[in-house]
Amino acid sequence: MTTTMLKDALKTLFQEYEWIHLSLGLLGNVLFFVGSVFFLYESLKRLGIYAFIVGAFLMLVGSVGQAVVRYETNDS
Repeated sequence: MTTTMLKDALKTLFQEYEWIHLSLGLLGNVLFFVGSVFFLYESLKRLGIYAFIVGAFLMLVGSVGQAVVRYETNDS
């Protein structure tokens, strides 16, 4: 696979599937909210920590994807 083909494939992935980045960010926000509620109950605190970690990761992936789309859109 050539560099141009790889670049085109990544561009298509990031631009044509922008809804994926939005969905990941939204799911990350939901997990943050759920994790916050879990912290109210002693028995759910550990699950709240994991919800925060996964939520943060999903928001990061979603934000990076949106940033790449904006960069590519402005670069074209």
